[in-house]
Amino acid sequence: MVRNLRRQQLKFFISMKALLKNVRISPKKLSVIAKLVRGKPVDKALLMLEYAPKKGAKFLHKVIKSAAANAENNQKLEAKNLKVAELVVNKGFILKRGMPGTRGRWKRIWKRASNIWVTLTPQA
Repeated sequence: MVRNLRRQQLKFFISMKALLKNVRISPKKLSVIAKLVRGKPVDKALLMLEYAPKKGAKFLHKVIKSAAANAENNQKLEAKNLKVAELVVNKGFILKRGMPGTRGRWKRIWKRASNIWVTLTPQA
């Protein structure tokens, strides 16, 4: 009885992670799409991202799909039983570029990048 209870508790704490670093899209643009899929089941999140008309949806789709594959291969969990527990978008590197401005000035252009962290857990 105690063994079965511990197994159930361990299943609750099993999680799979995946990350994608240095994606050339700003974190601000990416976090708009991340809010849509946070907390959703994996199959529903992938379907939403597949048809979302945003550039960042492609990157989030890639990371969630990778985390689901990690769960299937490493933990023997089925993707249909997983949900997106955490989806964190952080800033990555910044390419600093410039453009000529008026009166001989130099206008700065910051090309931002993002890091994406995804954690999947089994649905309760």
